[in-house]
Amino acid sequence: MAITAGMVKELREMTGAGMMDCKKALAETNGDMDAAVEFLRKNGQAKAEKKAGRIAAEGIVKTIVRDDKVAAIVEVNSETDFVAKNDDFQSFVEAVVNQVADTDAADMDAFMAEAWAADPSKTVKDALVEKIAVIGENLNIRRFEKVSADNGCVVSYIHGGGRIGVLVVADTDVVNDEIKTCLKNVAMQVAAMSPKYVSREEVSQEYLDHEKEILLAQAKKENPEKPDNIIEKMIIGRLNKEMKEICLLDQVYVQDSDLTVAKYVAKVAKENNANVTVKKFIRFETGEGIEKKVDDFAAEVAAQAGM
Repeated sequence: MAITAGMVKELREMTGAGMMDCKKALAETNGDMDAAVEFLRKNGQAKAEKKAGRIAAEGIVKTIVRDDKVAAIVEVNSETDFVAKNDDFQSFVEAVVNQVADTDAADMDAFMAEAWAADPSKTVKDALVEKIAVIGENLNIRRFEKVSADNGCVVSYIHGGGRIGVLVVADTDVVNDEIKTCLKNVAMQVAAMSPKYVSREEVSQEYLDHEKEILLAQAKKENPEKPDNIIEKMIIGRLNKEMKEICLLDQVYVQDSDLTVAKYVAKVAKENNANVTVKKFIRFETGEGIEKKVDDFAAEVAAQAGM
């Protein structure tokens, strides 16, 4: 059967695959459009398996908030920053974060196995595999989280075009522009200062004991002549300083160094006759914890030359 340009165009619009891939798929399936789609999907799986070993440490974080109550955040990785800025990749991540906002999946395996909202005949994994085939890089839906605010609101903040994404959940009996702006500023604080906890109440005794042990060893090494009661006071002081760095509400508010984050939130709450409590934050940073490949061009040339 003769393969026409119109058939190639139709298959390309249906699948997003490259023109030559579509032409080959139609030729292999004698122009059967459904079979050609299946051929591309299978071929995409093969390509994805070949690319799976390649490190994907670039990409973007994206968030979505619905009606101030339900929010989702996702990190999707690519191999290069160039692809991360590609419109096709960005649209895919947008679809993924919307999928997360609707999902009931508790983990990545369940999420990848569920039906893809844009085409329920596929799974999320199928959609990812097809996108890998189209874009030509290894892609990875690395992590996601979905939150809800039954007694308040959720706000989001994206920094650096998707390099860092933050969600902040708060209980509040007043939800207006001033309160949401306040929480957006708190989200910016989280992006900039990367706290580990909302407040000291979240810090486990195990963590405190571990830190005390380290600080004790440091203090004794630095001050071998000082008595134990002085060392103890030094440890308490250093631990308090650390808590002010890792606990969001204890941090100095970056937009007004006269305030802590807790005092800033209380100030805005008072101005709006509201009761506001920051309950949770989520911070994703693209590529965080992924060891990026560093190409050594000189070593590669030397290896090829047998030097």
